[in-house]
Amino acid sequence: MGNRGMEDLIPLVNKLQDAFSSIGQNSSLDLPQIAVVGGQSAGKSSVLENFVGKDFLPRGSGIVTRRPLVLQLINCPTEYAEFLHCKGKKFIDFDEVRQEIEAETDRITGQNKGISPVPINLRVYSPNVLNLTLVDLPGMTKVPVGDQPADIENQIREMLMQFVTKDNCLLLAVSPANSDLANSDALKIAKEVDPQGLRTIGVITKLDLMDEGTDARDILENKLLPLRRGYIGVVNRSQKDIDGRKDITAALQAERKFFLSHPSYRHLADRMGTSYLQKILNQQLTNHIRDTLPALRSKLQSQLLSIEKEVEEYKNFRPDDPGRKTKALLQMVQQFAVDFEKRIEGSGDQVETYELSGGAKINRIFHERFPFEIVKLESDEKTLRKEISYAIKNIHGIRTGLFTPDMAFETIVKRLIAQIKEPCQKCVDMVINELVNTVRQCTQKLAQFPMLREEMERIVTQHIRDRESLTKGQVMLLIDIELAYMNTNHEDFIGFANAQQKSSQMSKKKAAGNQDEIMVIRKGWLTINNISIMKGGAKEYWFVLTAETLSWYKDDEEKDKKYMLPVDNLKLKDIEKSFMSSKHIFALFNTEHRNVYKDSRQLELASESLEEVDSWKASFLRAGVYPERNVDKDKVEVEEARGDGQIHSLDPQLERQVEIVRNLVDSYLSIIHRTVRDLIPKTIMHLMVNNTKEFIHSDLLAQLYSCGDQNTLMEESPEQAQHRDEMLKMYHALREGLHIIGDISTSTITTTMPPPVDDSWLQVTGMPSGRRSPMSSPIPQRRAPPGPPRPGGRSASGPPSRPAMSPDPGTPSIPSRPNRAPPPGVPSRPSKGSPAHGESPQSSIEG
Repeated sequence: MGNRGMEDLIPLVNKLQDAFSSIGQNSSLDLPQIAVVGGQSAGKSSVLENFVGKDFLPRGSGIVTRRPLVLQLINCPTEYAEFLHCKGKKFIDFDEVRQEIEAETDRITGQNKGISPVPINLRVYSPNVLNLTLVDLPGMTKVPVGDQPADIENQIREMLMQFVTKDNCLLLAVSPANSDLANSDALKIAKEVDPQGLRTIGVITKLDLMDEGTDARDILENKLLPLRRGYIGVVNRSQKDIDGRKDITAALQAERKFFLSHPSYRHLADRMGTSYLQKILNQQLTNHIRDTLPALRSKLQSQLLSIEKEVEEYKNFRPDDPGRKTKALLQMVQQFAVDFEKRIEGSGDQVETYELSGGAKINRIFHERFPFEIVKLESDEKTLRKEISYAIKNIHGIRTGLFTPDMAFETIVKRLIAQIKEPCQKCVDMVINELVNTVRQCTQKLAQFPMLREEMERIVTQHIRDRESLTKGQVMLLIDIELAYMNTNHEDFIGFANAQQKSSQMSKKKAAGNQDEIMVIRKGWLTINNISIMKGGAKEYWFVLTAETLSWYKDDEEKDKKYMLPVDNLKLKDIEKSFMSSKHIFALFNTEHRNVYKDSRQLELASESLEEVDSWKASFLRAGVYPERNVDKDKVEVEEARGDGQIHSLDPQLERQVEIVRNLVDSYLSIIHRTVRDLIPKTIMHLMVNNTKEFIHSDLLAQLYSCGDQNTLMEESPEQAQHRDEMLKMYHALREGLHIIGDISTSTITTTMPPPVDDSWLQVTGMPSGRRSPMSSPIPQRRAPPGPPRPGGRSASGPPSRPAMSPDPGTPSIPSRPNRAPPPGVPSRPSKGSPAHGESPQSSIEG
């Protein structure tokens, strides 16, 4: 078996298994183990009970094992059992163990024969067992029973695959001898997940129930469907023995007697039976663990490194230490203040690359969303001119005006300035939402102290809400100040003298061409959404927006231009997302109802992110493409019915006055918009954002101290306490595992892997059938009772022997593939003489 370190391997894996199961991460580390697979009623549970020597597993018809049972057998002078979910409780009576398994199964799966992949961990201490860890899996079934779901076969198969597909899992494939081995569920699974046969150990049960005149000798001698690790036969108790409570010790004696007395198995008796199976499994699992030690060590080390920093904080942790709580409170508040400032002001460390942080979002509100909301207020040209003409006519009254009234200018300007209040308030609301979201993101690190997190969020959010009314009041005051006095002497205001010349100057300027306006405003990827499916559907292009045109190219190299669209007379509008689409869409259309792109009246552009769409809209504003206004259609129809819309156009003098006032309004509003776009963000920053930062730095800690008991505030969440205990447990298990692995001599002498066998049946698509021979027949051969055995252990009426063995007594026998030379490079063993004729390679493994 090797040195003492090797004997500690299985208990080591058991500790790791418990540590990972307790924190719900049993599958995160591929631990070496043995999974017991087979069809229903193949005898899997009986084999496990024979190992322990006690009746402790549920019995019945149909699916009895409905959750994986991780059975850890530990050699110990006293006999008792423990469940991982019942820590500290020792079960002396094994009938109670069975009841607890049934109750725990029903707790997760219910009583309707359903299944669950959540394992039950059972540890059995006994002087009659060898160290061994096995996973008893539900038996494979075909037909649903009772309330079982229709896909119960697929559910069981998926659960089995979670265990048996792992490279570190050995397969104990249990097949009954009284059924066709070619149809064995266990061997079908083994063939699928272990085509080389490196991990599969065969177990043949129910040898005593075979039809008279048949035996499983070819299987047990590893000739029929051979496995590299061979087959071991066992005889379990019959249902009559179980119902009669036949003692397992007596059953094991009867099993031994059966093999010694049966003429087909007596030469194999020393390598058959439950005791030998347990010894082989202990040996092979230990060897398997040793083989996987390098990979296991590196995985343990990486796990340890990943949690070491976190565990360092927990090592000297005392939950009730008042000094620790005070220190933790100070640290949390300081960390929160630093995180908040970094998110607002920006920082070079811990940069978020998936989304905009608080400060960047507020910047986008100030320079993209807010200007866009202001521009959306601009009146339609036709509507604005109509309003100006009405104002002029109403000011003149019954008289015919000779001069342009300045009251018309002031009336229109005041109405348009008053409209700016709504986007200003909306800007404050958007900044408040971003600040609150930033506070919540910064308090995520306080999840271990839920009371502190909740109180800190409440205090800071309340302060932000308190500042809301003050900020909005100040913003409204700025607009009211603009309304209080029309400064027509402003240096940027064109004045009445220049208003008349503006139209002619603009037309000349446009005719001459302005090089400054040809500058590129924005470049980027957008999807044209309204390309028909016949022409390939929606496509992504590289767009370039200038002050005069919108062009798009095949890619960002800007060589293959697809189209160029002038931006004159274009406006944009939002398009509702379709039910199946996740993209945000807006459209460009021509105000003169002309086609914008080929046969389309509008060009639909789309992007995955709303931020990208908003940025493009802001860029279109700079190019003079404004959003569509929502005009009351009923009101327009009524006015058109009146015929008032054409009144002003009949008077050339009125037209001239309207044009002058229009130019004056446009000039003065551009001054107001520049002022508002400059002052409103500054006001919000001063009264809201900077004030909140100062409050967090200077007043938050005092507010927390004044709100109540600090001990209550700094109480850990139950989840955090549990997480700390589990992390410490896993840390110590990993440390102990690495320590034990480090003490194991890598030069330990263990039994080598058996040499290869003809495993071609594992690697082909179907099981062998048709031709009957010792190597291929899937059904045990019927024969007459054999006479005295010939030399070499074979009976007189035995089937033809396999290809001849090597005559060299110092070399172990190598099974040859039919019509092939022996494979080169087969591992050699210490010379102990050639095995008896007909023995499998498994027979030379020493217990």
